[in-house]
Parts: sequence; structure tokens; C-alpha cells
Amino acid sequence: MLTRRISLSSLVFLAVFVLQESLFNQVRLPLGGFSLYLIFTLSWAALSTPELGAAIGFGAGALLDLSPTSDGPIGQWMLVLIIVGFAIAFLRYGDDSLRGNPLSLVFLVAAAMVVTLTIYLCVGAILGLELGTSFELAKTVLGNGLWTLAVAPFVLPIVSRLHRMIFDSKENL
Repeated sequence: MLTRRISLSSLVFLAVFVLQESLFNQVRLPLGGFSLYLIFTLSWAALSTPELGAAIGFGAGALLDLSPTSDGPIGQWMLVLIIVGFAIAFLRYGDDSLRGNPLSLVFLVAAAMVVTLTIYLCVGAILGLELGTSFELAKTVLGNGLWTLAVAPFVLPIVSRLHRMIFDSKENL
């Protein structure tokens, strides 16, 4: 049963990753746009337990590290998404007021997006990557957070339904 859940989740994440790389990365939006894959990953982690959130971050980060558009070293996205995946799952899993309110999930995912990109930039700066000007970085990070606020309400019902179909089965393990 666990193998089935992992396999189905992996296929869903791979499909969203391919959609992101082939379609959404080609669209240029003001203020940096958004990453459907990161929104999907953070939403999926928020709906999970903390341990599963870290595992989701590991798998999602591995895919992002292998992306042709990723300019950081291998493992940078994985490290960042493990930390953020665990944290967002921990925050939402432990607080009943966050679990019952879909609007709080939208704001939590948007805040997690800003935190994710900020941590990614900080780790990149520590590793000596050339990142650009601070104004451009701030504009991109905040713009990505605003786009996430706009896109997340449309993505969350799909993520929630897929997560429920895969993990909330009536069968016992």
C-alpha cells in the first residue's frame, strides 16, 4: 500500500514538474511570475504530516536540482525544500485553526514561497553564486509571493483532491 502511494505521488509530481518546465517557464510575467511546481509542492507538504513534508521536500528538491533551468549546485533545492516542507507541514499539522481554514492555507503557502526563495538565495550567497542586484532579488521574491497569492486559490482544490485520493484511502495499511 505504501509503494502504491509513493508511486502515485511521484507520478503526480513528475507530471506537474513537466508542465512547469515545458509551459510555465516559457511565460514571462511581471515581477518574476510564479512557479506552479513550488506552489504544488508547498501545498502538498502543508496537507501532510511533518515527516511526509520533509520527504516530499526531498523528492521535489531532487527534481528541481535536475532541472535544466536550475542554476545552483546539486542539492541546494533539496536542502531548502526539506527544511521548508517540514516547517510548513509542522505549522499546519499542529494548529487546528490553520487546518480548518482554506484561506489560511493560501496565505501559509504564499508566505512559505517567500521564505523558500529567501532561503534559496541565502544558501546561494553562502555558496558563492552570483545572484544579481538586491533590488532585482527583492522584486522577484516579493513578486513571486504576490503571484502565489493570486494562483494558489485555483491550485489548492486540485492539490487537496489529489492528496485526499492518494493518502486518505479507506483501506488499512
